[in-house]
Amino acid sequence: MGWVPAGDYEVALDDGKVVCRNAAGRRLKTVPGKLADDPAVVGLRQLVEWLDRHERQCVADVERWMVRSLPVPVAAIAQVWQDTAWRSALRDLVVTGEDGEVAGFLRGADPVRGLGLVDLDGDTVRISPELVRIPHPVLLADLEELREFAVELTVDQRVQQLFREVWHRPEDLDPETAAVDDYAGGPFKELRFLHGRTTQLGYRARGGQAVCPVVEDGATVEARIWIGDYDSYERTETGSLTWTDAGGRALTAGQVGPVAWSEGMRMAAALYAGRDIEDEEQAA
Repeated sequence: MGWVPAGDYEVALDDGKVVCRNAAGRRLKTVPGKLADDPAVVGLRQLVEWLDRHERQCVADVERWMVRSLPVPVAAIAQVWQDTAWRSALRDLVVTGEDGEVAGFLRGADPVRGLGLVDLDGDTVRISPELVRIPHPVLLADLEELREFAVELTVDQRVQQLFREVWHRPEDLDPETAAVDDYAGGPFKELRFLHGRTTQLGYRARGGQAVCPVVEDGATVEARIWIGDYDSYERTETGSLTWTDAGGRALTAGQVGPVAWSEGMRMAAALYAGRDIEDEEQAA
């Protein structure tokens, strides 16, 4: 923590906050109001805002890699590892090789020595392939065992991978099924509440539908749920869950990949969870 002059005081950053001390070196509880427009204070606060944005962007980027299960160059991970925001987003994630086999939990990265991992035996190992993947959890065959092992290791994933909710397509489901109604009919007293919940959860609202785009195996698939349009500003309810390809063509259950299926069901469940329980009980 380096101190910089600000009038008769000195200011610095400590744990993401601007702090101040007087000429005698005593740290003050708050930054004096008269320093609000001091260039040093303004600069530090702008730096805090930038660091917050950077941290959120790193998490968003890594989450996108995971949802798409993209191949990531080990050299790129090693390059960004020194950045605390990137390291926080990447640390403890499960990585696999190009063959899909779990390599371990990511604990370090170095341009020369490669990736440092805790493998499934609990040993610290290093690997140096050109590419690894950060797989979506629905693709991990031993997900429950990995979750248990993660608890033993006190793993703390900033990007929720192992403990992200997943849904598998039921084996007895007709592959020609075009819509899923598991979370349809969730009542909302006002349209704006359901639209607001959609955007709050990070999904898009378009043409009266909540939309979740997923890129899987290089192809874009959209999960869609009817949430109502502005022809009516009053009561609405969640509709059926469907999927389309990039051109808007409806897909059957058999044409939907495991990630697109899981992410669509995750959206449907999250929207349905915000339903008006009292209204639902009265309707029953």
